[in-house]
Amino acid sequence: MKITRRAALKALAGTAVLAALPRGRSAEAEATAAAPAPTGSFRHSVCRWCYQKFPLEDLAREARRIGLESVELLDPGDWPVVQRHGLTCAMANGVTRIPEGLNRLEHHAAMVPGMIDRIGACAEAGLPNVICFSGSRGGMDDELGLANCAVALRQIVGEAERRRVTVCMELLNSKVDHKDYMCDHTAWGIELVKRVGSERFKLLYDIYHMQIMEGDVIRTIRENHAVIAHYHTGGVPGRHEIDGTQELNYAAIARAIKETGHRGFVAQEFIPARDPFTSLAEAVAICTV
Repeated sequence: MKITRRAALKALAGTAVLAALPRGRSAEAEATAAAPAPTGSFRHSVCRWCYQKFPLEDLAREARRIGLESVELLDPGDWPVVQRHGLTCAMANGVTRIPEGLNRLEHHAAMVPGMIDRIGACAEAGLPNVICFSGSRGGMDDELGLANCAVALRQIVGEAERRRVTVCMELLNSKVDHKDYMCDHTAWGIELVKRVGSERFKLLYDIYHMQIMEGDVIRTIRENHAVIAHYHTGGVPGRHEIDGTQELNYAAIARAIKETGHRGFVAQEFIPARDPFTSLAEAVAICTV
């Protein structure tokens, strides 16, 4: 069964926090157990929605064992779960949605204060980034969408600057997974970053999505890394493992990211077709350069 990111996020929204600790280990033991030392210039994360069949406690435990530092795309109620395992949430969920985002003025009354509140929550929890979305076109001209997103983001970034949290708009493909999504090309996202004009608003460059839309991944990263705060992976085609079964050379991409001096996170966002945690460990190894 094909699982879309939108369906997975919807299913996960509102999920109660798992309060029970794993059997046989205390909270203190989980918090103090030594994780493998990270290597490479950037840090490793994994997206929660790709492992939705596993309790978050189990995913956090396996992520730590593998050597990741983060489980991301979590709502505030889930942050303490991963923090108990010595992990962070490198990219927190915001309050915008993929089809309904900042490109429509009628959404701003709820989404602008909602994002400001979420930035404050991230700061209090020590989390570095929060995600946002442009929304779908719905017949809207891309220029008007840019203008409307900039209006909203200029109201948001002051709090982001004050609290030292980076707001990241994700680049998604509108060809396969998210039909009609507006922020579907790097150039559009770069123009939005320019208009907002804040170091606390950048792009989440999803390698899977941008390979589908425009390719030329390594050159794009090298030329535009200053406006990219975060990266996501995924095998093309199919969004499965990032190994030799797909068309991208992720070891080369990871080296290119490292060469830019990126010190943030690269998050695995593929849907495992084989043993999930074996595939996750292999993907981290491929991207550790």
